[in-house]
Amino acid sequence: MPDRAPQPVDRQLPTEEARDLISLVRDIAQQEIVPKAAEEEDAGRFPRELFTLLSRSGLLGLPYDSEYGGGDQPYEVYLQVLEELAAARLTVGLGVSVHSLASYALAAYGTKEQQVEHLPAMLGGGMLGAYCLSEPHSGSDAAALRTRAVRDGDAWVITGTKAWITHGGIADFYTVMARTGEEGPRGITAFLVPGDAPGLSAAPPEKKMGMKGSPTAQVHFDGVRVLDDRRIGEEGQGLAIALTALESGRLGIAACAIGVAQAALDEALSYATERRQFGKPIADFQGLRFMLADMATQIEAGRALYLAAARLRDAGRPFARQAAMAKLHCTDTAMRVTTDAVQILGGYGYTADFPAERYMREAKVLQIVEGTNQIQRMVIARHLVGPEER
Repeated sequence: MPDRAPQPVDRQLPTEEARDLISLVRDIAQQEIVPKAAEEEDAGRFPRELFTLLSRSGLLGLPYDSEYGGGDQPYEVYLQVLEELAAARLTVGLGVSVHSLASYALAAYGTKEQQVEHLPAMLGGGMLGAYCLSEPHSGSDAAALRTRAVRDGDAWVITGTKAWITHGGIADFYTVMARTGEEGPRGITAFLVPGDAPGLSAAPPEKKMGMKGSPTAQVHFDGVRVLDDRRIGEEGQGLAIALTALESGRLGIAACAIGVAQAALDEALSYATERRQFGKPIADFQGLRFMLADMATQIEAGRALYLAAARLRDAGRPFARQAAMAKLHCTDTAMRVTTDAVQILGGYGYTADFPAERYMREAKVLQIVEGTNQIQRMVIARHLVGPEER
């Protein structure tokens, strides 16, 4: 049987610079991420030094303006970088996506003075961000959040608790949505809160099914005082800012999902071409070949879907519906593909000696974060037939 070892994804990239960028990311992945991924995930260790390397390499600000330390890369390139990183280790790919999400509000809605003061450190100065929208009692119903910011002279005092915060307790800055006015969606404002602000603390990280190396924690704001010059956008604009950021963030999750799915397919291919039963590689059995074909097809379809949405975004066209579709399809694909990869490896797939079981555990969370897939279906349906009757 000829060698059928998995090959790197053949990517369609718009520039030579983008091709060089993907080559750099693959080198970092193979040299710095993959060798330690299984051990560090098992130990629950977050690779902060790796994020410092990614920042120095220009990989934490790729879709943002180079004037402020960003990479000036279109989303179709940035997302393919995320996919490569997530294939190496989801903690890293998702971490970069969350950092980009946390930076979005200031990059898109901040004043020129705010951007000059804060963005260079956020995008290329080694800082790590977190995005604070969800709370213990408001997840999908984001407009019901209770964390409150009260005006006190030239400052705001923030009190409340945020939940399910990626990088909670280790972030250098938090983009926080807090209620400053009436109940409902119009009374929420966005703030940029330093990670070392007095009164800010984090609970112990959640004990999760997967992504154990990525800390997810509640973040408590006990009278945290921030000056008004750290308010992002207008008062009452916070939820609109948050939801707009999530439209782009969903594409990041979609790309990460395809990265995990691709890694699982590669693992399944390697095993299937090496494992022999009944005198031949198991990859020669038609039932298994059909599984591999379906897995590869689902991945290619997902990649095409998130890239199509990214190109709409890059062209300045509406992309919210396509972003929801990409998040829905790609994360469901990751769950199916990783489950099939475990099945192909059989008993070995169920052990921690192979990464397939880790991919399967990690894929599950991607159907939940940044809007559950049930919420994505609601978003898509609203674009198709309008809002639900009240």
